[in-house]
Amino acid sequence: MGSNLKNALSHRFRGFLPVVIDVETGGFNSQTDALLEIAAISLHFDENGWLKKYRTSHFHVSPFAGANIEKASLEFTGIDPWHPFRNAVDEKVALTEIFGEVRKALSNLECKRAILVGHNAFFDHQFLFAATQRAAIKRNPFHPFSCFDTATLGGVALGQTVLARACIAAGISFNQKEAHSALYDADKTADLFCHIVNRWRALGGLDEVLPVSGGDDDLMDLR
Repeated sequence: MGSNLKNALSHRFRGFLPVVIDVETGGFNSQTDALLEIAAISLHFDENGWLKKYRTSHFHVSPFAGANIEKASLEFTGIDPWHPFRNAVDEKVALTEIFGEVRKALSNLECKRAILVGHNAFFDHQFLFAATQRAAIKRNPFHPFSCFDTATLGGVALGQTVLARACIAAGISFNQKEAHSALYDADKTADLFCHIVNRWRALGGLDEVLPVSGGDDDLMDLR
């Protein structure tokens, strides 16, 4: 990728690198319920300046000690946390690997900080940060509270807030039988986010991307 496209990406989102995160869990409470699967997909501009998927990381995760796992959640996701062939790793291993890949993408794409992209992103954000705290990981490359939510963006751009329906409205294939896998849902969320950003560009939106102003402290102010 040429340096001009790297520079354009860093300017497009005020120095932030969009990274799609999807998690599958043992419930809705990020403090007490198990993180069971996580996928991360960073994004970049291709040679024609269209936003595309860049790098992917994916892990099955072992429940942390004392984690709550709701039966209804397992029935919904189809996950068997104790299956011998899951090849699950603990939270610290998964997050250390993911954060390492994100930092490489930040360096390669000349961005300052990652920003989480998710479908109903607050859910993924809460579980990501709760797991980071449990694992005692000090350096988290993601913005501590801001994110891009494709449920909101899908409602604005496509009139649909459900991931499957928004994808179909965008002309993106969606297989319900594969849904509720972190890797599959992250992949489709990435496709949806890229579609919306690229469609906005094709319609003439944001013709000129202005350079980021301010220093690193300015990147924390996304309010």
